[in-house]
Amino acid sequence: MARKSILVVDDEKNQREILETILSSEGYDVTTASSGEAAMKFVQSRRFDLVLTDLKMTGMSGLDLLKELTNFDKSIIVILLTAHGSVDSAVDALRLGAFDYLQKPYDQAKLLETVSRSLNKLSALDTEIVSVSPEMDKVKKLILKIAKSNSTVLIRGESGTGKELIARSIHMNSLRANNTFQAVNCAAINENLLESELFGHEKGSFTGAVGEKKGLFEIADGGTLFLDEIGELDIALQAKLLRALQEKEIRRVGGVKDIPVDVRVLAATNRDLLKMTEEKRFREDLYYRLNVLSIEIPPLRERPSDLQVLIDYFVKKHTRGTVREIKIEPTAKKLLNDYHYPGNVRQLESAIERAILLSENDTITVDDLPPEMLQGSRPAVFGGDGDSNFKLPPEGINFEDVERSLIMQAMERTDNNITKSAKLLGLTFRTLQYRLEKFGFKKDGDGTGEDEDS
Repeated sequence: MARKSILVVDDEKNQREILETILSSEGYDVTTASSGEAAMKFVQSRRFDLVLTDLKMTGMSGLDLLKELTNFDKSIIVILLTAHGSVDSAVDALRLGAFDYLQKPYDQAKLLETVSRSLNKLSALDTEIVSVSPEMDKVKKLILKIAKSNSTVLIRGESGTGKELIARSIHMNSLRANNTFQAVNCAAINENLLESELFGHEKGSFTGAVGEKKGLFEIADGGTLFLDEIGELDIALQAKLLRALQEKEIRRVGGVKDIPVDVRVLAATNRDLLKMTEEKRFREDLYYRLNVLSIEIPPLRERPSDLQVLIDYFVKKHTRGTVREIKIEPTAKKLLNDYHYPGNVRQLESAIERAILLSENDTITVDDLPPEMLQGSRPAVFGGDGDSNFKLPPEGINFEDVERSLIMQAMERTDNNITKSAKLLGLTFRTLQYRLEKFGFKKDGDGTGEDEDS
């Protein structure tokens, strides 16, 4: 679970240390800088979510730093602190893009509330769902319908489809939006430590427990807890999670008292939990408790109309704060649009980021794309079951001709039945339907217009 990163800028060492202590105790990743010039060097070398800076400093002032930060990366949130505040300087700071302005001596609770509010704004910006496809429009509408409730939600989809993005969007559109959103990947933490991560522990409850610790259920009290890869929980921990959901209380590891919690739980999985219940690997009662509301995220290959907007979005995202204007040569663009993306949106973003880093003259070429995308331009992208025995065109023919040839063979063998052809090719119905339309296959009078259940 990534912590939010904060850069504290103040030319007084004592003030830097105080702010670092306060913010670190709240779980933030804090870096300090003694001047505006030093702060800019930090910002140019790594990403920060928030900059908290003094206004009056030796050398570069807080307002000057704000201007530099805004020019470098408009997405960085800036809060100014000053003992020399005035209406004019506050107005200037806000006009230049500061999120807020606090006067010393600041109230600690007010400081933390302002920081939290600013980072919630960042979360809201990060949860923008980039899509133009009708499939994702349905997902967006469902998010708005279910966001205002407190019911648990089970988010299902393949790896890389953006399940945490959907969970954050639910939270930011809910009545809990001003409270915390906590996320944990259940597959990324050792099962012996996951119970402590979720429910906390008491001092001395196990080797290494040198003090008491709040778990994520306590930390997220009043807010939302997102449990990613929920299918990886062992059976014993599933029982404890079920109790927390039903009773709305938890017990720390080694504890003897129950602690009430008000938490909305969102869970996600890329596994078939219903099948796991039949195999006694997932509790049936927990499955139905989690699956009060359900969202299915379609894989990227089933929403091809989203590809170009996502490519444009990731190019802008990974050149933000730079002067580069990246172009994509036509051949590389075609490969990006035709690839099947088994890793979904995450794989697409990784490919774009890699290509930008490798590109010369600010132009992405085929050579800048990952090797698997180039290999995927051969017919291996079709993974049909059984006895396909398709005749492959000779090497050297471009991918589009190969693709068209295989689809034509499959349609001929199945008397133009899309469902059977898709199964033969190892494609989904929607993907094959899209490719038929792309190649101009007629829908009327040739038997390709049947519905998905034919």
